[in-house]
Amino acid sequence: MAKFLTAALYKFVELSDFADLKAPLLDCCNHNNVKGTILLAAEGINGTIAGSSEGVHAVLAFLRCDARFADLVHKESFSEKAPFYRLKVRLRREIVTMGIPDINPSLMAGKYVKPDEWNKLLDDPDVVVVDVRNNFEVSMGTFAGAINPKTKSFSDLPEWALQEATLRDKPKVAMFCTGGIRCEKSTAFLRSQGFDEVYHLEGGILKYLETVPASESRWEGECFVFDERVSVVHELKLGNYQLCRACREPISEEDQASELFVLGVSCPHCHDSKTETKKQGFSERQRQIELAKGRNQTHIGARYDVKEKVDNGI
Repeated sequence: MAKFLTAALYKFVELSDFADLKAPLLDCCNHNNVKGTILLAAEGINGTIAGSSEGVHAVLAFLRCDARFADLVHKESFSEKAPFYRLKVRLRREIVTMGIPDINPSLMAGKYVKPDEWNKLLDDPDVVVVDVRNNFEVSMGTFAGAINPKTKSFSDLPEWALQEATLRDKPKVAMFCTGGIRCEKSTAFLRSQGFDEVYHLEGGILKYLETVPASESRWEGECFVFDERVSVVHELKLGNYQLCRACREPISEEDQASELFVLGVSCPHCHDSKTETKKQGFSERQRQIELAKGRNQTHIGARYDVKEKVDNGI
């Protein structure tokens, strides 16, 4: 049986005392040996944590003791390897960075669409479907026919949405992201701009992959996730992508077969941009990682929280 339970969670809710929540939450996670990243802001909570099943559920129970988190929803998956190597609880202006003030998803978000109803919406000729994730995520997998805004950061999305004429070509707009948080905020932004019929996939791609049978799925490719698993497929099984430790880009099986790929040192994305001195340093780090593995230890050079790469989106 898999050793580690990963729980992804978020909730938009007013937290005027969010700074006061940091210390007790850190204590609870440390006491239960739970790792990961949790963001707290005046607009709510956003995080992905991992550990033993007992430890993760203890942290979730602790959160739900606060009446504001009593109905906190989370998504679970299991893995053989630790998805995180350390714990961070951070205070932020936003739990997912859009950079637009006065957007309140708890009041303004679009209509939720259950995963088992999503295919029907995709088939609706009156719907424009938008993948609100960043371009490199979309390149790994998406729903057929979805528009790719080709953003580098989630904070680029509002400008794209204001300029994209195709959003007004049809009466309905449907948005999706990894776990729901970015599309929830995106639909709130569209509604603030006068869009009436706006929908988003409840639970995001992860809930769709978890609950919709592969035989009925419209998903194509793999889904980038914000931890050491890098990507998942249907039933949230581990995907085939790895993470280049030199440039921190996800790399496909094709990338890994390239002569430019050297484990821990370079990949086709960064081979030509790294100096020989850098490559020598990466090579030594990889050697230390392998030595640590031989001692059944985790080397600090292997630590990298993928989550922070993409605007802290889930």
